[in-house]
Amino acid sequence: MQFKRESGFTLIEIMVVVVILGILGALIVPNVISKPEETRVAAAKADLRAIGNALEFYMLDNSTYPSTEQGLEALVTKPSGYPEARKWAQGGYLPKVPKDPWDEPYLYYSEDSRHFEVYSFGADRKEGGEGFDADIYYSKL
Repeated sequence: MQFKRESGFTLIEIMVVVVILGILGALIVPNVISKPEETRVAAAKADLRAIGNALEFYMLDNSTYPSTEQGLEALVTKPSGYPEARKWAQGGYLPKVPKDPWDEPYLYYSEDSRHFEVYSFGADRKEGGEGFDADIYYSKL
């Protein structure tokens, strides 16, 4: 009589994987959890770069950045007013206007439709500050 060998994992193999995952979790999770503000600042910087890229695509299509009054909403829905968005991309440039990691809207300023600043006031939610409370900027000056 011949026995068929069934394929699968043995209990020891499964235990080794669980131990490895436990070790990785013990090393990585405390580093991430102990630095939530650093993570939020990094997320804000990444958001600002994404918004900046969307503004660059808007500029390529329309030869101007949205005005301060049109704001970042111009990246989601076609803006009205001056400057006119003549070749606004169907579907927009962002799926929605993001909020910063502190659940506040990103702020936008464009003085002359050729330059812009997008920024967050950081953890303290007010202008100025140091460390994690410092303002975070992305600009095209």
